[in-house]
Amino acid sequence: MCGPCFTVATRTHGTCPDCGHHRLLPGPPAQDGGPRCAPCAGILHNFHCARCNHEGEFYRRGICARCALRDDLTALLLTNPANPTTANRLVDILCQADRPESIITWKRSAKVQTLLTSISSGQTPLSHEGLDSHRDTAGRAADHLRALLVHHGLFPYQDPYLSRFEAWIDVKLRPMPAEVAKPVEHFAKWHHLRRIRAMATPDTTAQGPVHSAKQEITETIKFLDWLWQTHHRTAATCTQQDVDTWLTTGPTTRKAIRTFFIFAKKTGTNMRVEIGHYAAKGRPAIPQEQRLAWLKELLTGTSESLPYRVAGTLLLLYAQPLVRVASLRTDAISINDTTGAIRICLGTHPVPVPQPFAELLKQHLRNRPNLRTASDGDSQWLFPGTRAGQHLHPNTIMDRLRGLGLDLLGARNAALDEHLSVTPPPLVADALGYSYQVAFLHADAAEEAWTRYASERT
Repeated sequence: MCGPCFTVATRTHGTCPDCGHHRLLPGPPAQDGGPRCAPCAGILHNFHCARCNHEGEFYRRGICARCALRDDLTALLLTNPANPTTANRLVDILCQADRPESIITWKRSAKVQTLLTSISSGQTPLSHEGLDSHRDTAGRAADHLRALLVHHGLFPYQDPYLSRFEAWIDVKLRPMPAEVAKPVEHFAKWHHLRRIRAMATPDTTAQGPVHSAKQEITETIKFLDWLWQTHHRTAATCTQQDVDTWLTTGPTTRKAIRTFFIFAKKTGTNMRVEIGHYAAKGRPAIPQEQRLAWLKELLTGTSESLPYRVAGTLLLLYAQPLVRVASLRTDAISINDTTGAIRICLGTHPVPVPQPFAELLKQHLRNRPNLRTASDGDSQWLFPGTRAGQHLHPNTIMDRLRGLGLDLLGARNAALDEHLSVTPPPLVADALGYSYQVAFLHADAAEEAWTRYASERT
């Protein structure tokens, strides 16, 4: 047998069609059934781990990968540990992975071994602050370990985007002159950071607010740096003409400085500058024929893998922003035990899922990716991420769908227009999770103001 076939054979578990026992099925399929267990197939080799008796592929000298991982971690973490109880708990958590081979590969990194050794010896406290101290040398390894420890209850919850945002602020402020850094630090920490800390919970991720805050802080830095370098003025001495010149001589992203000047007026830093709301000049929307063609491709085609086909269909069918799609939980899906009908809750009440998308969604629920990590396969997310307890990053979904050529904003607007053309805005808002204000704004833009609704009801 070749290597890939041997690997498949020693990792296939199920019910043997000959003896009816649930066990490893390394034997080739018989004429009247699927693969069979070793005794029924006449295979004399013993596939049981010499230590834990698990039946499967040997990883090292007659033992399975999980036992090999425990040996490696014992040598790394339990040799004169500063806190044996904590070190044993850490070993147990890492050994819970459904695919222990992935943890074995992860710990081969010199940075990971240095991090784990430092924790075991007590040089690095096993806390959020301790892992933060390794951000510059082993940031990805520390974040992965943090996610595992939070998921298994060894660490209290900490929003990963919030912690990285705090570090990002310090990095941004470091190279700037004091005349620029001081007002930016005041804005970043007393406006954005305080607000995001108050709203970040295990059920409400800080990803969206952090992304928006970074944009506003970055644009504010650009403006104040230009103001100081060009006119030798600060946020306190800035004039209306300075702001107008900046806004009219650059891209529309410069409008993000409006929040800074609202904050400056509230704090008394600058009372003179006024910046109005920005109104987009256009509203992209793809034709309905193109939207339907994309739906057909995602529902029946093979241009993408199943998770991204499901995510794209949620965008095209229910006008769901991909940030919201990525953070959907499995409990948003309900399946009727009697009829098999499936519904999804996107707003205030569940809405039906039509065929063939219903079958595609069921298939995705049965085969969600990224479950074979140390999260122990119990992820609550509809789109689990590669780190324990976290969902797939929205940018990952966006990049995959953009790579197909899909206009994401145009597709969402087209889907929303279609719903608003047949249903009043308040009902669309309730069903799809939009505010009434946004639903009416889109209805006006799509020339579906529903002023006729009351007369039709009458």
